[in-house]
Amino acid sequence: MAPAVVELGGLQVAPAPGAAPVLRGVHLRLQAGEQVAVIGASGAGKTTLLLALAGMLRPLAGRLALFGQDPWTLGTAARQALRTRALLAPQVPPLPPRQRVVTAVLAARLPQMSLWTSLHTLWSPRAADAERVQQALLALDLPDKLWLRVDRLSGGERQRVGLARLLVADADLWLVDEPLSALDPARAELVMRRLTEAARAEGRTLVCSLHQVEVARRCFARTVALREGQVVYDGPSSGLDDARLQALYGGAVFAPAAEVRADLPSVAAALPQAMCR
Repeated sequence: MAPAVVELGGLQVAPAPGAAPVLRGVHLRLQAGEQVAVIGASGAGKTTLLLALAGMLRPLAGRLALFGQDPWTLGTAARQALRTRALLAPQVPPLPPRQRVVTAVLAARLPQMSLWTSLHTLWSPRAADAERVQQALLALDLPDKLWLRVDRLSGGERQRVGLARLLVADADLWLVDEPLSALDPARAELVMRRLTEAARAEGRTLVCSLHQVEVARRCFARTVALREGQVVYDGPSSGLDDARLQALYGGAVFAPAAEVRADLPSVAAALPQAMCR
């Protein structure tokens, strides 16, 4: 049987050297192609968990294995190679403001390119690469942003450009941190549906932290809930009843939200060939 994509055993992780652990004894196992929502109150450890899975935070204790390997027992080159199999989409994507959208999205593919190809791509994207980015932007309802500069985008548009990187990358593990914070409800629903559909179609493993509990219930078969750095629920999203959620969020009352139905934009629109380099 193939090794798990993610395997954590008693994991303890601090957000910075010398800081107190935020994750305290986390156990988790994810198989290839699973889609998992991670929920919990602010400070519960959701972002720290994603950073650990991306190989960006070294555990203080416990076991962390990605694709059957502990990245922190590998040499630098091997660890970097393993990291390229995972891609983190942070809540605020690090997009250079003067860069064109097409270049910002294609940055997700640079680890798989040679130095010469990566430099050429950043300076003058090939038509095939630009077409691939355009299809990702169309899927996220950004049909006319391909050649726009990043500093001309709204906050919600920037967030979706960061997510478009997932759709063009060759990473096997998608780590997505609060992808809906700058989006209105209709676009939030559209984006989440597009991400889960793409992950399912391509066999990617998707781990997504969310504050929107109803989105987790609707879009993910499995949900992991964190509280004070520990897993307090790991199971079917349908099992997250109001009583569990009230306990998780300190007694807050959750009324089921009405499902938002968003019309999905067509992804068949052609790229303006005159703009291809």
